[in-house]
Amino acid sequence: MPGTRQRVLSMIMDWVKDDPMRIFWLAGLAGTGKTSIATSLCHMLLAEPDVVLGGAFFCSRTANVAELTDARYIIPSLAVAYATKSQQFEAALASALNVDSLAASKPVSVQILTLLQQPLATLTTSSRPIVFVIDALDECSDENEVKKLLQAISTLRCDANVKFIVTSRPETHINTSPISRSDHNGILRLHNIDPMEVTDDIRLYIGDAFSKQLLEETWYTESDVNLLATRSDGLFIFASTVVTYVLDTESADDRMARLRTVLFTMKDSKVATGPLDAVYEFVLRRASNTTKVEPRELEATRQVLACILAAKMPLSILALAEILGWKPETLRASLRRLRSVVLVPEMADQPILRTVHASFGDYLFERAAVDIRIPATLGDGLLARGCLRIMSKRLHFNISKSRSSHQPNSATKPDTFTLSLEYACLQWAYHLASLGEPGVSDEEINVIFSRQFLFWLEVMSILGEVRRAAAMLIFAAASVSFLEFF
Repeated sequence: MPGTRQRVLSMIMDWVKDDPMRIFWLAGLAGTGKTSIATSLCHMLLAEPDVVLGGAFFCSRTANVAELTDARYIIPSLAVAYATKSQQFEAALASALNVDSLAASKPVSVQILTLLQQPLATLTTSSRPIVFVIDALDECSDENEVKKLLQAISTLRCDANVKFIVTSRPETHINTSPISRSDHNGILRLHNIDPMEVTDDIRLYIGDAFSKQLLEETWYTESDVNLLATRSDGLFIFASTVVTYVLDTESADDRMARLRTVLFTMKDSKVATGPLDAVYEFVLRRASNTTKVEPRELEATRQVLACILAAKMPLSILALAEILGWKPETLRASLRRLRSVVLVPEMADQPILRTVHASFGDYLFERAAVDIRIPATLGDGLLARGCLRIMSKRLHFNISKSRSSHQPNSATKPDTFTLSLEYACLQWAYHLASLGEPGVSDEEINVIFSRQFLFWLEVMSILGEVRRAAAMLIFAAASVSFLEFF
């Protein structure tokens, strides 16, 4: 078991044994390995004599079983599972069902009272924790039922040492539920773990999977494994998709060919990208449900996604909001249903706003269904106009606030020098060039640079990028019909 995953499992096991809190929430972006951890955890709980695995429920939309996407089946299933392990609980559950034989079909609040709380209250006091595992709760189809389930679990009252371990993506309806209260529950967010540690784990996973294939011919190198781990970018589903795709053929030559496809042209192979695309489509379909989201909200989400994918460097919520001319809370709200595929920082000034994996952009631009596809130029257009607007508004004489011409600009960087201004001055030309529409911003550019050209150069000097300024003007020339400031 790779190092980081083993530490996560050990952390949860320590919580099970020693922490008085009743709920542990393992949150993670799409494809970060939550189900794999939940599966390993169940095996560990079964082998641990000081703990009882009461039951486990693995939600799944891909199993094509309606019950596995219905939150109303979870409590009855867990109750039945524990009844097979405790005769005392089984007898109490039978008595409860004699009183209310339809309890399993009633609202979740009634289910947890009749099927769990009352039978658990009859148990002889035991120090051994009784653990129930609920995996992939976000895959349940009815968000309201999920909310009711989490509320019911949070309000469960009994003397038995009962614990719930829940895994899910940080979807809004879960992220805003009682489960997210760290003062009442244990919480671990997988996407906050050091990316280098996760990459090391993925490298071990890929290397182990490849090394077990007994072929006389060598079809991969250590460099291949390292490159694949890096390309995975912390996404276990990417790594597992790659491994399955590469190993799903017998000959060394075919595996080598598939490995080359993954390393260099994966986005062009529907066979290789299929499992990832299914995850992305599920998230986007749910986020674009017109019965729950207004058209203007969908358009805002579409624009923000396009900008995140087109950005030349990670931005913060504050910076992107200023570039777009939006309020930060509006921008954050536009992403509330996409937390599974977009890393949304808790702090508005953290420059880590990005999609969970580069393959998401390939999917959204090229392989997504027409109704959810986004044109690649949308983000470049929004960012280009935003950058020009920022420069027009913010560039001014002596922006470095230097007190002497003998002091180099790079020696001073005023507090008002924001990430949005830096980004605008460094990236405007590249976004214009990416549009491929000469003349689209002629007037704006000439207005800015006929008055503020030297101020822009001063910013580039402060950033230590004066040499880059000439190359940027060459890029801009491809998108501007005439440059009056020259």
